[in-house]
Amino acid sequence: MTPSGSLLAATGLYKAYGPTPALVGAEFSVHPGEVVAVMGPSGSGKSTLLHCLAGIVRPDSGTVRYGARVLNELSDTERSALRRGEFGFVFQFGRLVPELTCLENVALPLRLNGVKRKPAEARAREWLERLEVTDAAAKRPGQVSGGQGQRVAVARALVTTPRVIFADEPTGALDSLNGERVMQLLTEAARETRAAVVLVTHEARVAAYSDREVIVRDGVARDMAGVA
Repeated sequence: MTPSGSLLAATGLYKAYGPTPALVGAEFSVHPGEVVAVMGPSGSGKSTLLHCLAGIVRPDSGTVRYGARVLNELSDTERSALRRGEFGFVFQFGRLVPELTCLENVALPLRLNGVKRKPAEARAREWLERLEVTDAAAKRPGQVSGGQGQRVAVARALVTTPRVIFADEPTGALDSLNGERVMQLLTEAARETRAAVVLVTHEARVAAYSDREVIVRDGVARDMAGVA
């Protein structure tokens, strides 16, 4: 059963790669405006859980519900449309397009959704300003620092006003100072826009920005809310 009021929820997820199980009956839910940290040791299944929740990977069995829709029953085209418009992504190394300027990178999701260049870039500038990296607008990713590049990646994730943001080790390549600032800006913006955040991390200082934690171990997800 989907938890009441949840925006995105998974029940009974099983996923194996060959003979190796990655998820074993995993359960998960997140509400609008909530930040949930998914933690666990390397190889525990936390990235597989994120990929199933985002519709990137289909589970072998179980259900992922996004609102009234069952993600694993949607076509590839329908799931791609969700990822372009209603989901935002922040990865450990940013994954910015090196040939584009930072402004063009932030505007790219809007352009892929059919927004014309000028309004897309105007919206992108607003988010670069909000993420405190307006000076990076005309530069290419290789010309900015790691901290600046990751703020640009966060701006790109937020520019479409997504309902869910998936952040996979978003500070893993940053020093502690830049990592703290990226997390502050990401969580503040998400809460203001009522976006849910699924945050995969192995760092306690990053998980501290969440509302609650889900621990994944041996493919099993355990919600730590209320656990002493």
